[in-house]
Amino acid sequence: MHWTRVLRGREALCLREAATFVLIRAITYAALFIGFLLLFLPARILSWSGIVRPVNIGPAQVAGMVVGTSGAVLALWCIVTLIVIGRGTPAPFDPPRRLVVVGPYRMVRNPMYVGAGLALAGAALFYESWALLGYCAAFAFVMYLFVVAYEEPTLRATFGTPYVDYCRRVRRWWPGRHS
Repeated sequence: MHWTRVLRGREALCLREAATFVLIRAITYAALFIGFLLLFLPARILSWSGIVRPVNIGPAQVAGMVVGTSGAVLALWCIVTLIVIGRGTPAPFDPPRRLVVVGPYRMVRNPMYVGAGLALAGAALFYESWALLGYCAAFAFVMYLFVVAYEEPTLRATFGTPYVDYCRRVRRWWPGRHS
């Protein structure tokens, strides 16, 4: 009886350590993704185009803050969902171990990219920057290609019928259900 308690204690410790390791990996990958694609590159674009922070906060800035914050919150919700439910990270080279179809993923199949796109669109609105809006469009196009060419085939191969059924029920980019 005593040894079974010791073994259960070790199993629980191993599970906690594994969960902590997944969390650390996910935070690291998310910080690199967010830091590079959503902060560093947009800041370079603003700098290259000569755009600085607006002196006054007007309707465009308020709308930009609302849209950008909404996108950031959605992207963070996705990251947490992938960690907790999927037992993995958002990084393609360290994906979730379980198919995630709950949380924001029950509304659209790619909510993290939608959130990132909204964050970029919000920044473009805030700075009233056509260059940043162009970057947002390029980001959306590249994410579309990545999803169609890599992510969907990989998920189909990894999760099989449950993923195919999920694709039948939930749209790729826009909320709503397929018929």
